[in-house]
Amino acid sequence: MLKSGPVTSAAAAPNRPIAFGEPLINRDANSNRNRRFALWSLAGRHVLLCAVADAAAAQARAAIQVLEGPQPPETTRVVGLFTATPLEHPSLAALSRTRLIFSDAEALKQAQLLGPNGEGRWILFDPSLRAMRFWPLDQAQDALAAYNAAPGPDDHAGVPLHAPVLVVPRVFEPEFCKTLIDYYNKRGGEPSGITVQNAQGIASVQLNPSFKKRSDCIIEEEPMRKAIMQRFFWRLTPEIEKAFMWRPTRMERYLVACYDAREGGYFRPHRDNTTNATAHRKFACTLNLNAEEYDGGDLRFPEFGQRTYRAPTGGAVIFSCALMHEATPVTRGQRYAFLPFLYDEAAAKIRAANNDFVDNETIKPYAGA
Repeated sequence: MLKSGPVTSAAAAPNRPIAFGEPLINRDANSNRNRRFALWSLAGRHVLLCAVADAAAAQARAAIQVLEGPQPPETTRVVGLFTATPLEHPSLAALSRTRLIFSDAEALKQAQLLGPNGEGRWILFDPSLRAMRFWPLDQAQDALAAYNAAPGPDDHAGVPLHAPVLVVPRVFEPEFCKTLIDYYNKRGGEPSGITVQNAQGIASVQLNPSFKKRSDCIIEEEPMRKAIMQRFFWRLTPEIEKAFMWRPTRMERYLVACYDAREGGYFRPHRDNTTNATAHRKFACTLNLNAEEYDGGDLRFPEFGQRTYRAPTGGAVIFSCALMHEATPVTRGQRYAFLPFLYDEAAAKIRAANNDFVDNETIKPYAGA
């Protein structure tokens, strides 16, 4: 039976230069945009990085001159420089206004972006941030040509891509969906925040309307929670176990959410397990309560193209919390959804261990269940 109730699963960096088909390390890096720029947020578009140890070196200066060219549309492509040189270096000052620059010696080392002998190089990453091609620094024009000719996010694999999600209809019956919507409307929703983490690893919840516009209502009544739990246990858990060979035993939060077209309700691309307060989460569930009554508001997984996903009323989309995803803006009506996270007994230990890294003012400490 499901119960209420830091170790982030990032891939380890190779102990050698990153090679064909290998992913960019999942970590933060100092940049000209953000001192703690999450490298995973680059996913969903082709990324061309020029990696150099010292921006003052002769070959590096030549590569930087190439980077001073026109900037491509940032929504689909990114060209940037990754270096160990401080951002205050004169050769980076003008470039920082138009290009994304990572100035982080430790991140450069961990990501293994330099060549076998520490030489600089150009690296092209696909929308899932896996290395596609490499060029020496003096072949900048070839690298840019290949980058500009790269297909869109939907076509880079050469075959149609599908996000690794599970769509399960008939989890909640229509009458129960209406009950949950009525529950929300009688009590109202509160603005929904996002979980962020500071440099000391302390996670907190903050409102950021430019990133997320949604209102949430927590279900407090035990009979209602039990009714939800039973439906999940008998109708959804067997499908998850069959598809993923993993069995959820715990559920985090009983929450009805509303994305409202009057506010342009949306949630920008994000992952659900990137902080100490969320590292225990294994799978996310988006269970639509009124799928036929709104426009927009679909799930999208940018690493797998622009295709969107929507379960029918009473149906759920289940996906790994490590996948980048977004809720597209609702353009008509109100979208109601039940949005829990699923985890297991091993993850519950992680959640309990991470209580010391939670801001108790904005996140309720985990007491176990």
